[in-house]
Amino acid sequence: MNPEIHRKKTTFFKKNRQQQPSLKMPNRKLIISRKDIAGRVRELGAIITRDYAGSNLLVIGALNGAFIFMADLIREIKLDLRIDFIRVASYGMSTTSCGEIRFSKDVELDIKDKDILIVEDIVDTGLTIASLHKYLNDRDPKSIRTCALINKKERREVEVVLNYVGFEVEEGFLIGYGLDCREQYRQFGEIYHLIDS
Repeated sequence: MNPEIHRKKTTFFKKNRQQQPSLKMPNRKLIISRKDIAGRVRELGAIITRDYAGSNLLVIGALNGAFIFMADLIREIKLDLRIDFIRVASYGMSTTSCGEIRFSKDVELDIKDKDILIVEDIVDTGLTIASLHKYLNDRDPKSIRTCALINKKERREVEVVLNYVGFEVEEGFLIGYGLDCREQYRQFGEIYHLIDS
């Protein structure tokens, strides 16, 4: 590389690194550590591997929240599988569910006669996962099960069956490991209770 070009690039990156605003950390309390998450994901992967042996498995992640959990989970499932995503929201930019379920991205693969595993970040009111089950069930899959990272029953409005659960959390607004508040804090490697929003 031309030394002059290298010096210019180095100067550019140093200058821009100094101008980067630091992430404003919210007031939060640690709920689930990185180590505990990794251990539980390995356990879930082993259970799902056993349960779906010989199946035609299609894992469907609910965006946006499930993408980190799903990426880690599928690497622990020691089976042939396919993946797809669906985007559904009930929170929007609020910290409470509005009760209105909106689908903004559909699955692209054919799910007929497939064993479907829905991966969710959190099941709170139950409205989203109940709507997902009904929506997907109309396409004649062989089976539908749900794997949720967090089961939080504090504001449950609809009874739902969760076949695989990472953690039970009683209350609080959670952020980190894919969970957000107004589309922020998903990148945190651990799960926190947000003290103020």
